[in-house]
Amino acid sequence: MKNEAIKKFTVLGILFIFPIVIYLFLSSGINNFARLPILTESIDEITAWDTLADAPHQLQDNITVLGFWGSDLDQRKGDAFNLNQKIYKRFYQFDDFQFVMAVEKGQEDKIQSILADLESGVGTDLVKWRFILGSPAEIQSLFSSLKSDVQLNEKNSTSTVFIIDRKRKLRGRDDDEDVGTLFGYNTSSVAELNSKMTDDVKVILAEYRLALKKNNSNRAK
Repeated sequence: MKNEAIKKFTVLGILFIFPIVIYLFLSSGINNFARLPILTESIDEITAWDTLADAPHQLQDNITVLGFWGSDLDQRKGDAFNLNQKIYKRFYQFDDFQFVMAVEKGQEDKIQSILADLESGVGTDLVKWRFILGSPAEIQSLFSSLKSDVQLNEKNSTSTVFIIDRKRKLRGRDDDEDVGTLFGYNTSSVAELNSKMTDDVKVILAEYRLALKKNNSNRAK
């Protein structure tokens, strides 16, 4: 009888304590990871840029993966493939999510070549891949508005891409275990895309889904 009583209280204790432990764990996770830190405010808007499309593109009201290819598109083919496979293919169906690449004017044929390679290699709808066309000075100006520690090469290009939120703010990590402040993500590194960027895109999309639910809930009241 004594052993049965002990077992009974043990089971009851587990049933009582376990949910509390889970709640505390989840609460801690929400506090630490529910928002991706803001690193830079007020990134320059892109509505005045020329595009491959019939209409202008914009950062405002979109969650954007922003990249800079300049005139270095031959070097960015592998980066484009990595980004398409690891990030775009996984998340492009979310509303208001887009990829925007800043490219120098005169590179339109190379852009089309890259898109053709991506389409044949993956078979994914590339409608959220968007390109803005500008001068070297325009690319440098947009890049400077990020205020990051990344540098463009002599062709106004970098393998790093950046996450810009719906209010044109640069998001990243301010406590990265490797570099401290992580302004962007190296698309040449599949490991970095798999571990860091995938997680951070999940965080920012979850953040906006939660905000949307709250707004809808408030309207229904």
